[in-house]
Amino acid sequence: MHEALPTIHRVFQAFSSLAVPAVLDRALLMLNHVLAAEPAPAARLRQHAGRTLRVHWSGGAGPLPLPPELALAITPAGLLERLDGGAESAAAGLRVEIELPPPHRALLQWLAGDRPRVHVEGDAQFAADVAWLAENLRWDAEADLARLIGDAPAHQLARWGRSLRGALVTATRRASGAWSRRDAGSAPASR
Repeated sequence: MHEALPTIHRVFQAFSSLAVPAVLDRALLMLNHVLAAEPAPAARLRQHAGRTLRVHWSGGAGPLPLPPELALAITPAGLLERLDGGAESAAAGLRVEIELPPPHRALLQWLAGDRPRVHVEGDAQFAADVAWLAENLRWDAEADLARLIGDAPAHQLARWGRSLRGALVTATRRASGAWSRRDAGSAPASR
């Protein structure tokens, strides 16, 4: 049984080395889609074309390893491009630190509409623009869906999605409260 653990660890490492870059690339594609959908975010980044930023992940991601540092460059179109060579290639640029909570807490935060904590260091104007993006950039999923299936069905699906999200937030808050009471040693309140 003990011999299987190193094998499992090696398999997980091999899977991670393939999956993590693919996931990061897809996330960057999505981020660029959101940036391109609105004129203000891309215009803010166009001012910094050619500059680089280094994304560092911190926090306790639970059982999952933290993603590797990501080196990005601002394109002339105001989008983001991943640099080969990792974080070293963006060493002189802006440093963005994103705090990743454990997966269960991240899910609760996402359901509640919260965002991870972001800390930005570097050139004041560049940092201010990146911090503004972190705070204000939003994906308009309903608009993207409307392009595929039309306005009325997209609006209805978005409304159902918001209702489902609200129900999930309520359920997770109740469950979280019950677990907190259990962990504190008190019995859950009866109804």
